[in-house]
This record gives sequence, C-alpha cells and structure tokens, in this order.
Amino acid sequence: MFSRDRWDEILEALNANKFRTLLTAFGVFWGITILVLLLALTNGLKNGVTADFGDFATNSMFMWTQGTSKPYKGLPKGRYFNYKIGDVAAIKADVPNIKYVSPRNQLGGYNGANNVTRGTKTGAFEIYGDYPEYIKQQPMDIIQGRFISYSDINAKRKICVIGTGVTLGLYDKDEEILGTYIKINGVNFLVVGTFKMSNSQGDGEQEASTIYIPFTTFGQAFNRGESVGWMAITAEDGTSITSLKDQVFDLMKSRHTVAPDDDRAIGHFDLSEQFGRINGLFSILTIVGYFVGALVLMSGIIGISNIMLIVVKERTKEIGVRRALGASPWMIKSQILQESLILTILSGMVGISFAAFVIWVMNAILDSAGKVENFANPSVSMQVVFTALIILIVSGVLAGLIPANSATKMKPVDALRIE
Repeated sequence: MFSRDRWDEILEALNANKFRTLLTAFGVFWGITILVLLLALTNGLKNGVTADFGDFATNSMFMWTQGTSKPYKGLPKGRYFNYKIGDVAAIKADVPNIKYVSPRNQLGGYNGANNVTRGTKTGAFEIYGDYPEYIKQQPMDIIQGRFISYSDINAKRKICVIGTGVTLGLYDKDEEILGTYIKINGVNFLVVGTFKMSNSQGDGEQEASTIYIPFTTFGQAFNRGESVGWMAITAEDGTSITSLKDQVFDLMKSRHTVAPDDDRAIGHFDLSEQFGRINGLFSILTIVGYFVGALVLMSGIIGISNIMLIVVKERTKEIGVRRALGASPWMIKSQILQESLILTILSGMVGISFAAFVIWVMNAILDSAGKVENFANPSVSMQVVFTALIILIVSGVLAGLIPANSATKMKPVDALRIE
C-alpha cells in the first residue's frame, strides 16, 4: 500500500507549496497541543486539590460531638456530651463492614503555647492520643523505632512517637533520639520512634510537628479518663463509609440519649463524600478539556480538508491521466486519503511532542519554585497519548474523505480537458 513511489508522490505533493502545507499543518499542531495541555493542566489541578487529603484513607469519616438542638427524654436543649471508649467497641460490634475505628484525643495546638520541653529547649506541638490502627488510616513513614502498639495501650506506657519537626526543635543535629525523654505538660515520655508523613502535600510543617502517644496513657496523664474527643472511622474495601454513617449516628444517638432527628448533635466530615465530589468535578473538567481541544482540533481538520480540495482541483489533469491509464477510483481515493492522513498525523505528533516539552518545563519550574497551592505535577497518561493518536487518525481520514470523493467523481475525459 505504501510503496516507495507512493511515498515519493506524497512528499512531492506536500512540498509543492511548502508554506501552504505548513499553515495547514499548524492548525492540527495547535489543536492537539491545546488538547494535551488542557488535560495536563486539569490533572495538575486535580493532583493539587486531592493532595490536601494526604494519604489518609479516603473511605473514612471523622465524627465528633456538638451541642444538642432538641430536648429529649427530659434532657434539655443545648446539652453537651462526650463519646466514651465503649462507643468504639459498640460501633465495631453493631455496624457491619467497618474496618477501623480510631478514638482520638488532642492536647495543645499548632502555633499555640509551648507545651513540650527537653532540657533547655521548648516547643509548641500537637499531641495526639491514638490507637495502633491509626497508622493504617493515616500512613506515615517510620524513620526510626516503631509506632504505638497494643502492649503500650494495655500497660498505659508513657512512650511517644515524634515527627521530624519535633526532632528539629528539641534535638541537635546527629543527636541520638531513641531512648531519650521529653516532657509533655510536665509528664516524662520515652521516645520510641520518629516519623514523617508519606506524602505531605498539605500543611507539612504542622504534620511534622506532631507527637503521638498511646490513647490510654493520654487519658491517664492528662485527666481525660475514657472520654474520646473524636473518632476516625474507615469502612471495609468495597463499602462506602457514606452508606454506613447513618447507622453509626443512630447508634451514638441511642447510646447518649439524643433525639433521633437531632442532626446537629453529631458533627462529622465525610472524606469519602468530599473525595467523590472532587473526582466528579474533575471528571467534568476532563470532558470539557476534551471538548474544547476537539473543537480547536476540528478547525485544523477543516483547514486540511479545504486545502486538499484545492490540491485535488490543481491536480485534476493528473487525475485524468491516471484514470485514462487504468487507475481505479479506489487508487485515486487512497492516495488523497494517505496524503491527508500523513499530514494530519505528522503535524499532530509534533504537537504532542511540543505539549510534552511544555509539560516538562512546567514541572521543572514547579520543582524549582517549590510547592504551589492546589496545583501539582501536571501530566497526562499514555492512555491520553493513545487517545490523541486515534483522534488524529480518524481526523486525517475524515479530512481527506470529501476531497477523495470529489477526485473519484471526475470522469477521465472531463479531467483531461481542463487546462
């Protein structure tokens, strides 16, 4: 199909008017470039926004208590209550398809008053009382030592796992960390591990300035007893936490004498629901990217079709000679289609290459400039490249179809008469 003679004919046709060929190819080049860049920018925006979720299990929710908004069973409106450690066991027992339930307590706050000391050094850090499951919900890289274990929970050991920000604030460079003690609100804790977040795109400084201690130790050392500040709840794979949360709320309302229709008493943040909304938004943006890019590409395709019609008109006599010498209509049509297809694919592939270069430059600038809020790693997958290639092939065929049909409709005698 693509003999050397055919290639020579195609190249000769494209080189006959180089400037016209270049302008025609630029329409397709620019259209495919815009398409790829739009999809890359959409992915960059998506990566930046979803990075705010960190590595936390997205099929999760956080749940805390608020004041009641309705009186119930003799209890007044505006009553406050706390979750208890027994609520955790109740959720695990009574609500199916729950994977993890992590009760949590917090002491201090980021950029708050100094609450941790070591020798002459002090710092303001976030202190969390947690269970061992929490590291499965919020993955983190243990740099040295270990995380909290159930033996720590059962024995109420005064141990802690500290973030990299804490080590920088309380320790000198190359100083031994494991086995040392820090004071949290005047209580000594043994450091058994250090960590960093696996993929910190959110407030990384705050995450690194965190200290984890056993939940039971937290309750004993800071007089919280069995009270639970809030819970992080994750559903089993294949089950959405959104479909289970009403069962969890009903159970908590029943255990704490809250009106069943009191929607204000229990506060929550459904990570799965929010993540789904964001994915839906960016799916729409991706479709818009394809649509806009396709419209720009279509203008280039129309340009190629128009130019090919002009080429057919200029080569009318040549087509007549070929038909007179025995060339079939399909042979004439295939040559026009091949010329259109090659021009489209070549200009499109140059456009894809140029778009890839622009994406590389953007990532290089982002790497050198540092983190940009809500934007990270603009890129496209190989699936997008293959999709663009298919679009180019289909577009090339469509662009040449009308001129090719026009060429085959000519009668050899009429074509030879044209000067």
